[in-house]
Amino acid sequence: MTKTTEVASVKTHRAVTSRRRTKASGTSHPQGRRTWGQLLRRATPWLFLAAPLVLLITFTYVPVGNMIYYSFTDWDGISPDRNFTGADNYVQIFTRPELFRVFFVSFYYLAASVAQIAIALYFATVLSFDLRFRNLFKGLLFFPYLINGVAIGFVFLYFFQDGGTLDSVLSWVGVDTDHAWLGDPESANTSLAGVSVWRFTGLNFVLFLGAIQSIPGELYEAAQLDGATRWQQFRHIIAPSIRPVLSLSIILAISGSLAVFEIPYIMTGGATGTSTFVIQTVKLAFQFNKTGLASAAAVVLLLIILLITWIQRRLVPDEKVDLV
Repeated sequence: MTKTTEVASVKTHRAVTSRRRTKASGTSHPQGRRTWGQLLRRATPWLFLAAPLVLLITFTYVPVGNMIYYSFTDWDGISPDRNFTGADNYVQIFTRPELFRVFFVSFYYLAASVAQIAIALYFATVLSFDLRFRNLFKGLLFFPYLINGVAIGFVFLYFFQDGGTLDSVLSWVGVDTDHAWLGDPESANTSLAGVSVWRFTGLNFVLFLGAIQSIPGELYEAAQLDGATRWQQFRHIIAPSIRPVLSLSIILAISGSLAVFEIPYIMTGGATGTSTFVIQTVKLAFQFNKTGLASAAAVVLLLIILLITWIQRRLVPDEKVDLV
């Protein structure tokens, strides 16, 4: 082998070795980049969820856990001492009539919820069709829900007081009354329930209207060609399609009737037999310094709402509505 051949062989060996190293280094870096990119893509949703999860756990689940813990103690809300009392607070709630009797006030608001669902469903059905000034009527129906509950309480407090707006209107039409609308339990609870109908009908109205407007227009056209009346269109087209929304409204109505607070608290403060379970719970905690008993009452209310919701979901399960 000549010297020239040896030099060429060495150069060839070096070139092959260099290409192998370049190839090896070129394949390792993209793999590392791809691995890091995959990890970043997988972690991105959790990075976006981190802040909401922290807020949810901090301001929802931690307070609920503390509430459950306090319900088994005699804590007064001020003292650092918390003596464990077992189920004594729960026994008091179910054995002391004055603590559990306030639940019967919720029947007034439950009846009012039925009325507001019926009214909202009627107007949502009527205003879903072509009607003059329907946008104006939509705004008028939804506007009360936008007003602050405290403001509504003060407005209707003057409305129902002796010689107030209601008495003035009745006197204009020739009806003289000396009745104190907020003076006895029956009329006071009926009046307060009527205020809740005026305020929350707009919420149900918007829910029903959105569900009705999502129905394809071809179904109405086909029904009209077949000679279907408005009632038949409601019965066979609208009612089946809004069943999930109607189920949601029923759940909200039941839970809302059990957790009424701001309107009776502002207007009567729970007097004249208008105290609700939530008002009583607030008074136990902040007026009588029985935070442990109040926490137990709040847990009982939470369990009742969850139980009613579970029963309702079992009786009326979600069904996929396919009308097309």
